Amino acid sequence: MLKQILIKLPRKLQKSDLLDSSGSDSGNHTSNSGNRVECTNIGNSISSRLSVVKRVSSAVFPASIMVGVEAVEPNLSFTDVSILQKQSLFISKLNLCCEVSDFSDPDKTSAEQDLKHQTLIELVDFVSTGSAKFNEPAIAAMCKMCAVNLFRVFPPKYWSNSIGGEVEDEEPMFDPSWSNLQLVYDLLLGFITYSSLDAKVAKKYVDHSFISRLLDLFDSEDPRERDCLKTILHRIYGKLMVHRPFVRKAVSNIIYRFVFETERHNGIAELLEIFGSIISGFAVPLKEEHKMFLWKALIPLHKPKLVRVYHQQLTFCVVQFIDKDQKLADSVIKGLLKYWPVTNSQKELMFISELEEVLEYCILLKQLPLPGG
Repeated sequence: MLKQILIKLPRKLQKSDLLDSSGSDSGNHTSNSGNRVECTNIGNSISSRLSVVKRVSSAVFPASIMVGVEAVEPNLSFTDVSILQKQSLFISKLNLCCEVSDFSDPDKTSAEQDLKHQTLIELVDFVSTGSAKFNEPAIAAMCKMCAVNLFRVFPPKYWSNSIGGEVEDEEPMFDPSWSNLQLVYDLLLGFITYSSLDAKVAKKYVDHSFISRLLDLFDSEDPRERDCLKTILHRIYGKLMVHRPFVRKAVSNIIYRFVFETERHNGIAELLEIFGSIISGFAVPLKEEHKMFLWKALIPLHKPKLVRVYHQQLTFCVVQFIDKDQKLADSVIKGLLKYWPVTNSQKELMFISELEEVLEYCILLKQLPLPGG
């Protein structure tokens, strides 16, 4: 019985076995050294294999490309890849353009800036031909690229006052990076107006935060940028209908801040031009929310000293409201009288012109409510 138990116990490793495994005829010290060498070799082998796995993983799942999208070298041309690879190349080029270039020094040009400019041109051409497919990874990459390049904080501007308290006319400031900005705006416009764009997916990325940052750009001193923004915001309002209430509220807040706090904003005329088109599309009878916009935003816009800058667009908006509801002419006339410029003859002439246009329009409609009636 004891013999059977001893047989089952593990046999102690013999010295000869150690010598055989280490490839040496030395003693225990030599044997232990052999074991260390063997462990080192095994460790190096494992590390080598892990390095290979890591390189393969990096090639299949590159960090700069979203999960599920095959990596394609962004420097390639769309004509050099297959149809199946064009979508991946499109996303790779969008990611490449997320690097912001420094145009503060007009004499400084770099290969990176030239590469980015050429890549943006290729992207605009690719989208304009209708070859792009805006699936969710492409939409996410597009919105990220636009946000990185467009959304920025403008430096504070010195506002000097002239006689009468009005801001002097100044030459418009042109952004030195406009050559790239224009291409990004062209891309954004092409994306928003793309015929096969899924609005349900797009609204996840062109969200309230994105629209708010876009509205902040209306304060740009570059009139070319404001003109692009005007077109893009109008298209967003038409395409992503779920965001319409937010756009109206956000623009109202910009006007409130301008009228009652700062009286300084570069894009009021462009915002009013957009709303002139929006108001013409309001259904009748007008909602109370829309009437409040006239009473709380448009009529108080007659108060600031800079009304001459946007008075033409403001008058058009007011007339559009009267076209929808002639009874609103009463509120408009009362508002003009409330903010009538007593000491500013130039502003007074504008008010007289607007009042004349409102009265003529009411007479044309043969419905003129008397103030207080």
